[in-house]
Amino acid sequence: MLIKAFGSAVHGIRATTITIEVNITHGIRFFIVGLADNAVKESQKRIESAIVTNGYTWPRIRVVVNMAPADIRKEGSSYDLPLALAILSASNQLDPIKFPEYVIMGELSLDGSVQNVRGVLPMALRAKEEGYKGIIIPKGNAREAAVVEGLDVIGVRNLKEAYNFLAGKIELQPARINIREEFMKNLENYDLNFSDVKGQEAVKRALMIAACGSHNAIMIGPPGSGKTMLAKRIPSIIPPMTLEESLETTKIHSVAGKMGRETSLVTLRPFRAPHHTISDVALVGGGNSPQPGEISLAHNGVLFLDELPEFKRNVLEVLRQPIEDRVITVSRAKFTVNYPANFVLIASMNPCPCGFYNHPEKNCGCSPGMVRKYLSKVSGPLLDRIDIHIEVVPVPFRQLSELKESDTSQVIRQKVMQGAQVQEKRFAGIKGIYANSQMNAALLKKYCQLGKDSQAILKNAMEKLGLSARAYDRILKVSRTIADLEGDELIRSSHVAEAVNYRNLDREGWAG
Repeated sequence: MLIKAFGSAVHGIRATTITIEVNITHGIRFFIVGLADNAVKESQKRIESAIVTNGYTWPRIRVVVNMAPADIRKEGSSYDLPLALAILSASNQLDPIKFPEYVIMGELSLDGSVQNVRGVLPMALRAKEEGYKGIIIPKGNAREAAVVEGLDVIGVRNLKEAYNFLAGKIELQPARINIREEFMKNLENYDLNFSDVKGQEAVKRALMIAACGSHNAIMIGPPGSGKTMLAKRIPSIIPPMTLEESLETTKIHSVAGKMGRETSLVTLRPFRAPHHTISDVALVGGGNSPQPGEISLAHNGVLFLDELPEFKRNVLEVLRQPIEDRVITVSRAKFTVNYPANFVLIASMNPCPCGFYNHPEKNCGCSPGMVRKYLSKVSGPLLDRIDIHIEVVPVPFRQLSELKESDTSQVIRQKVMQGAQVQEKRFAGIKGIYANSQMNAALLKKYCQLGKDSQAILKNAMEKLGLSARAYDRILKVSRTIADLEGDELIRSSHVAEAVNYRNLDREGWAG
């Protein structure tokens, strides 16, 4: 008997519906065709054990499974549940009448319990697009998929529960969540606050500018000056995510299997801080079974690279294209996938191997050659793509011990949001551009016009520092953001001077 059930395959962050055809005929053996990987082919033993343990009969004749379309690779163990149910139906143990209404996914244990799978949100979105009534998935994934409105999300604990539901023996209530309420619940629930940081007002100012215009920034300073502490608090001053951003970020974390059991939406800006031993594939994504990398997990949030020169050179160089294009294309012989990578890059580094070059009090024990070699670990083209270079100096004891309260993250965020609203209005109707850092040449020409005084300051900086054309554009973009924060329609000479001041690594004296 030939039976059709429906599953889903995820490539990148999009899902494709898979038709699972099971035919049981006279003969022996079990066959799976349709470009299934080893994890799918090994499913026979799990499915057989689950079926028998739950009191059903495993057919002792030939079972042929086809997974269409045959040119799309099917990976992982998440096809166990639809395969088991289709086999039960093809062997006349289950009426297949409800199969066309549902997409079914889930991994089976030997006792028939259903384990969580990755990527259920893209699967649920695809099921809704194609007009299915609902999706049957593990109970632990139900809240994650329930953000898709207009789709019955049926969470099951085991094979027997799924069988009884499809047979009409029990009623299972679809998972329901109030997406607006869920979105608003944890929107500003940050544990870290900028008020915890004593002093460093100049650095806070630079990071506020970075958050407002989505500018990449690098902090240079000695150990213990507060670089990491400041970086961890940046998500708390970036404007809250929109619902659209939240859904897109949730899709990526769903595909990567990073969603918690009780989590339905990612509502806080992601903060990813990979260790400097990370590989290039782990950073940008890919692998034999393609998965999002750290830059995609940081989508709509912050990617923090601590001790930047300690990262392998080839790892840092793969960042060049994603920083510019805000998307990463992973191409291999057998597949090509695209992952979003719209992140704010925040990096930190010591000025030299010992960490005390240019320190106001401690002596540096590094020779000029050692300092140059250390700084050269970060390439010029990568530094060119970082808009703001800010020096972080140690906080004196007087500032550490004083009881004076500094601005909280909420106060700084309000200022950032005012500047962001100006940009939102400016770029309304322009697809893919919402912040000053994303302006192209035409928009720079339109919105970053300079007066004579401003041009003179920028010309002087370009000639003295030997800046590249890309650095010139970065200075204009940062100047525009500073003007937006100040509520100025025009870019004034003070804005340009401040933006030029944020190019510390272009100055003489940093290379020894």
